[in-house]
Amino acid sequence: MQNKEDKLLPRFSAILRRKGLTPQAIHVLQGLIYDHYYRNPRILPWRKTRNPYRILVSELMLQQTQAERVLTKYKLFITSFPDFSSLAVAPLIDILKVWQGLGYNRRAIALQKIARTVMEGHAGRLPDSREDLLKLPGIGRYTASAILTFIHNKPDVFIETNIRRVFIHFFFEGRENIADAEIMSLIEKTLDTANPREWYYALMDYGVMLKKKGENPNRKSAHYQRQTPFHGSNRQLRGMILKTLIKNPGISKKRLAEKLDLAPEKIEENLSLLLKEGFLKKKGKLFSID
Repeated sequence: MQNKEDKLLPRFSAILRRKGLTPQAIHVLQGLIYDHYYRNPRILPWRKTRNPYRILVSELMLQQTQAERVLTKYKLFITSFPDFSSLAVAPLIDILKVWQGLGYNRRAIALQKIARTVMEGHAGRLPDSREDLLKLPGIGRYTASAILTFIHNKPDVFIETNIRRVFIHFFFEGRENIADAEIMSLIEKTLDTANPREWYYALMDYGVMLKKKGENPNRKSAHYQRQTPFHGSNRQLRGMILKTLIKNPGISKKRLAEKLDLAPEKIEENLSLLLKEGFLKKKGKLFSID
């Protein structure tokens, strides 16, 4: 039996080819995307809440990390640090213990800095204006827009990798080097302003479906970059250093190098960076997590 998507896709393509992006074409596109979403929704806990803290945590965790990897850590993090006040006063070592396995540990520090700013400067409430959100550490244009949309259902315009994949798939056949500015214009024109929260969920799920089918339209993006290999990278080494320090607080550089089976000079630069970024403290010759 032919599903609704099979019927709507040729119709959308025909309208777009003959008339361009008319209101009718937008209506058909929205029907096509929503049809897939309602038949195949991803069940994610942060989609079931309007709690600003929980949505903030999910957004920072999802930066450069797939939802499947975030799921387990998100639940553990929320259980361990259920609100801004508990996260603000938690020892960094406890936060990093829970964060272990997600990578990009700067996000954990950013989350705690946000929690402290919210408690000290906003009476425990996450700001609800773009201007104030952008002042918080770890929050850029995308994250601010996502927070406004997913907490408050505000019709904001933003792009991320799955959304980009959808629009390149539908609108840029035969094109290369596609700028996000072109895509953002289309996102704005096709936005379901009555229910932006659900619309963005639907777009993201459609993008995930395209990837699972083996399609990667994002290669045509002007902003596409292959991810550098993790194995042997400084990112891997930094993670190894933090993991070792969690288990062995107050350890010398020499002893740390022995445990990692590396020359001390190999880890010296990363220790300096971790100190500078606020992960570590040094007392004499001994390093520990701040």
